[in-house]
Amino acid sequence: MINIVYAVLVLGVMGLLFGVLLAFASKIFAVEVDERIPAVLECLPGANCGGCGFTGCNALATAIVEGKAPVNGCPVGGAAVAEKVAAVMGVEVSASDKQIAHVHCSGSCENVKNRANYEGIEDCLGAIRVANGYKACSFACLGLGTCVKACKFDAIHVVDGVAKVDASKCTSCGQCAAACPKHIISLVPEKNPVRIDCSSQDKGKDVMDACTVGCIGCSLCVKTCKFDAIHMEGNLPVIDYDKCKGCQMCAKACPRHIIEPWNTPEKVKELQELKAKQAAAKKAAMEKAAAAKKAQEATAGAAE
Repeated sequence: MINIVYAVLVLGVMGLLFGVLLAFASKIFAVEVDERIPAVLECLPGANCGGCGFTGCNALATAIVEGKAPVNGCPVGGAAVAEKVAAVMGVEVSASDKQIAHVHCSGSCENVKNRANYEGIEDCLGAIRVANGYKACSFACLGLGTCVKACKFDAIHVVDGVAKVDASKCTSCGQCAAACPKHIISLVPEKNPVRIDCSSQDKGKDVMDACTVGCIGCSLCVKTCKFDAIHMEGNLPVIDYDKCKGCQMCAKACPRHIIEPWNTPEKVKELQELKAKQAAAKKAAMEKAAAAKKAQEATAGAAE
């Protein structure tokens, strides 16, 4: 019995001693944490999406307090979160234009040809491992939803074989762009109505053989722009949004209609009417050519 009592006493004394030592060590080796970090972290949405460029909300909060990230560094929270963080930091938040993700491809099932039947897993990363994908255009969206799986905000879906972004849900976190193995998704200014709907760097003839809506590199958009806001990089036009005035003349000039005015319903309607007129003119020309050929054949038959 006495041995048991001694054992309990010894363990108690050792526990007390170790507790004192740990408390002392915690004081000596303590790392001071800026009280603003948890305050900033509480303002953030906690999505931990990585869209800010950091590993998560805690890393962003630390970076903001250390001056390594702006108070509006969270793309998910937007202006509301930026104001709260700015209040914690005691600074004013600078205004910034919202960015949204955009898929630079309009090659739907009916527009782009397939060079093979794909029967593998429903994932773009898996599909590109076989000859860089099954579509005739090597730059086309594969439509197997890798970007959809990456988005935590239900802002991107595959429609008719090509990914489409829901601007109302997009938080510009950039996860879809990072996940896309074709690298055809980027962040663009939401307020600017002009988008490039193609990523092909192939020459015009090769594009026409693979897709009915791909850019053929004609440069008409570049020649039309009066603000030097669009240039050719390789065989593809690229918009300089710092110069772009949103006049949409490039969209009207594009013969393949891969430059679309997205934010203005009136402009969209105008472009659709233009497409309809061009389609009607093309159909009339084909019918005229067919009638001429038929008349020529009839004349030749009568001569015989």
